[in-house]
Amino acid sequence: MQPSAAPAAEDAAPACEEAVRFENVKYTYDDEEGSFAVNGVSLCIRAGEFVAVLGRNGSGKSTLAKLINALLRPTEGKVTVFGMDTSDTKKAFAIRKCAGMVFQNPDNQTVASVVEDDVAFGPENIGVPREEIGRRIAAALNAVGMSEFRYATPSRLSGGQKQRIAIAGVLAILPKIMILDESAAMLDPKGRREVMEIVKKLNREQGMTVLLITHFMEEALQAQRAVVMHRGEVVMDGTPEQIFARADELETYNLTLPRAAYICKRLQQAGMPVENAFNAEELARKICASLQKG
Repeated sequence: MQPSAAPAAEDAAPACEEAVRFENVKYTYDDEEGSFAVNGVSLCIRAGEFVAVLGRNGSGKSTLAKLINALLRPTEGKVTVFGMDTSDTKKAFAIRKCAGMVFQNPDNQTVASVVEDDVAFGPENIGVPREEIGRRIAAALNAVGMSEFRYATPSRLSGGQKQRIAIAGVLAILPKIMILDESAAMLDPKGRREVMEIVKKLNREQGMTVLLITHFMEEALQAQRAVVMHRGEVVMDGTPEQIFARADELETYNLTLPRAAYICKRLQQAGMPVENAFNAEELARKICASLQKG
C-alpha cells in the first residue's frame, strides 16, 4: 500500500452507478397528520457525485441524511442505497457499512482515549481482522493528514483535528458514501477549510460519493451539485452556480448568497454591469473586466 493512499471503498462502484434513490419519501417524527420532516422527496444521487444539501434549520436536510444511513426508515415511500432497501432491517448493517456518517460535534463521536483506538472502533465492530485494522488505521490517518497524531489523546486536539479524526474513523470502514451532517458547523474558518479540503480530496482521488449537509453557502460551492430543501421538500436542484444565480428565489427560502455573489448582486443593483461571480478571485476579475469595458 502506498503511504499516501486513502483506503479504497470496498467493491468500489462505477461512476455511472446509482448510489442513492428516494422514491416519494415521507418521514414524520410524530403522529400528527400532515406533519412531515421529509415530505414527498424523490431524488437520485449517482456514485461519485459530490452533492451539497442546503436549507434552514428544520428544512429536513438532516432527516434526509439519516434516512440514507438507515438510522431512520421512511414513513412512506422507499429509499435505496446501492439497491439495498433501507426499510429492510436485515440490510441495516450492510447499509451503514456502505454509508458512513460524520456528525456535527466531533466530541460526541470520540469513543477512545487514543486516536488509533478511536479510528479502529468501526473496523473492530464489523469484524475486520486485527492485521487489516492496523493497515486501515494507517491509511485512514494518512488520508486526512493526521498520521503524526496516531498515539495522541483526542481531547487535546483542535476542533478541526478532531473532525479529521472522525472522518478517518469513517474511512476505516471503507464506505462507498461519506455523509457529513453539518460536520463543520462548530469549527472555526481554518477548521472548516481543513475538513473541506479532505472531503474534496476523497471525492476527487477516491471517487467517493459525498453528501454534504450544510448551511454554509461557500461550502456548497465546492460541490458538483446543490439541492435545496424547504419544509421537507426539495425545492431546487442544480449546480451551485445555477442555484446561486436564482438569488431572489433563494431569499424566499431564507437562504443567503455566498459573500462574493452577494457583493456582485449589490453591484448589479447599483448599475454596474458585472457578470455573476461566486468567489473573491472571480469577482475581482469580473469587476476589472466591467471597468475596462466602461
